[in-house]
Amino acid sequence: LTHPNILAIFDIGSHEGRPYLVEELLEGETLGRRIRAGDLTVGRSVALAVQVAHGLAAAHDKGLVHRDIKPDNLFLTRDGQVKILDFGLARQSEVHGSKSQLLAAPTQGPGTEPGAVLGTVGYMAPEQVRGKAVDARADIFSFGAVLYEMLTGKRAFQGESPVETLNAILKDDPPSLFESTKNVSPALERIVRRCLEKRP
Repeated sequence: LTHPNILAIFDIGSHEGRPYLVEELLEGETLGRRIRAGDLTVGRSVALAVQVAHGLAAAHDKGLVHRDIKPDNLFLTRDGQVKILDFGLARQSEVHGSKSQLLAAPTQGPGTEPGAVLGTVGYMAPEQVRGKAVDARADIFSFGAVLYEMLTGKRAFQGESPVETLNAILKDDPPSLFESTKNVSPALERIVRRCLEKRP
């Protein structure tokens, strides 16, 4: 998988019994750090989100579902490029011809129990929370949660405990973007709401 918005991996190997990856060197900071600094405008958030969407589309076209999209897995280089990091929970789906058919990929990896919940609390899609099969739509939900946080500076789903946060994902809708920022267009609000739909 090669795309300008995805971290490049040049080699995979083992040295003295220890596995390693050779990755491109990135200079900059994670999106999570930038959000915590509080200096993202609506325009900048949208520009970064477009890059994330391009990277995800490239992965999905190759049949890869990331399953852990969150601000700390998105890196902003010094020249303004976004790189999607950490495909450690990714699943490969079948690809037919030039188009991918994203088939149900169970939320489990090698060595996990069937139905195991994998992902990061606060960014998982409802079907991930339930331990059900996921496809590219789970990444779109996570992307919507990240975009919401970029625009408001607050998590879309937050509880006093991880269990309450997971319950919020299943049952609650985040507050309107208009409550946190006046610079959001109705179209952008609709996009975020569409990404955060409870039903895949």
